[in-house]
Amino acid sequence: MAGMNAMEKKLAEYKCDTNEAICLKLVRFPEDIEDDSTTFHPEYTHQLYGDDEVAFGYKGLQIQLYYSAGNLTTLFKVKYAAKVTEKFDCVEPDDVEGKIREVVPAGFCCNTDDFVTLLEKEANFKPFGTLLHTYTVHNEEEGEDIPYQIYKADMSSPGFREYHERLQTFLLWFIETASFIDVDDDRWDFFLIFEKYNKDGETLFATVGYMTVYNYYVYPDKTRPRVSQMLILPPFQGEGHGAQLLEAVHRFYCTSPLVQDITAEDPSENYVKLRDFVLVKLCQSLPSFSTDQLSQGFSEEMATEAREKLKINKKHARRVYEILRLRATDMSDEEKARAYRLEIKRRLFGPYKKNQRELTKMMKCLRPEELVSHINQMDTQVQHEELEKSYQELVGEYRRVIERLARA
Repeated sequence: MAGMNAMEKKLAEYKCDTNEAICLKLVRFPEDIEDDSTTFHPEYTHQLYGDDEVAFGYKGLQIQLYYSAGNLTTLFKVKYAAKVTEKFDCVEPDDVEGKIREVVPAGFCCNTDDFVTLLEKEANFKPFGTLLHTYTVHNEEEGEDIPYQIYKADMSSPGFREYHERLQTFLLWFIETASFIDVDDDRWDFFLIFEKYNKDGETLFATVGYMTVYNYYVYPDKTRPRVSQMLILPPFQGEGHGAQLLEAVHRFYCTSPLVQDITAEDPSENYVKLRDFVLVKLCQSLPSFSTDQLSQGFSEEMATEAREKLKINKKHARRVYEILRLRATDMSDEEKARAYRLEIKRRLFGPYKKNQRELTKMMKCLRPEELVSHINQMDTQVQHEELEKSYQELVGEYRRVIERLARA
């Protein structure tokens, strides 16, 4: 038994956290390759290495996936200090390299010198597609405004298919349920952000992030663009690029009379926060959302104007209204605060009322012991407590949007 424990302890030394082992970079200059400060790591590796996100068989495992900043030319190398051998009772090490090769497109470099040679060709890389929007972000460290551009691309752009194959590998590391899309379906739209920077007197472009949107058919002659994937690469997160991208995409589709409204596929909590901010920013200047109109409650005029001018559906328009009304309401005035609270709670109470209707139906067909169980689940006091909790959480979310608007 003691021997088995010793063996298990020895084998445990050869387990590596794949989230730490995988080292990612966006390389602009050769010196970035050895600069640890430019390295970032995945948030998720379970799609390749299992739910435990562990690789067995190596000590000091490092999986290097370095990309040139613009074209995403890839350097792939695996390093380790030690590897299990046959003396460990024929225990096989995991094929960590094979797993990466399954998702990284062919054509990558395995040699640093070859990668540096290709890095010199980055000056030839130019963004794909049509320029939609240009903006700047102030960099405190550099003391200057950094320019960025947003483009719309499609598979007809020369070289874009291969570029997209490299770009989409980042999804696996930063979106928990990510999957690759069928790029041969021409209903996909692609939107990309690039940073403009200077290198040896030349203007180069670095990949910042992107979004994919699928255009669903809506009878009889319209489409409903649905945001599928959105990712801002880690070195650029927290700088406002997501909001710039989502707003640019909204403005792009707003120009088309054939677009019904814009939605999102299984949106994350962070995406909902971002969408709240962008939609409120867009709607706050619409006449139907003026302060005078807000005090009269949510109206069909708001829903219609948001849909016709900004392609926002009724559900999202209602949420925008609630945020703007909170901003316009003096919550220190007890009467105004109560009116706002009751209106929000009336909407939130909808699911509870549905449960009550279902309970009435159940009373006609359930046995007494089954009925007691359902009644306990729908206890009135519990409902009120849950409703108050939901209200407070929602107002907290709304206040964060309002604070961000004030800083914008």
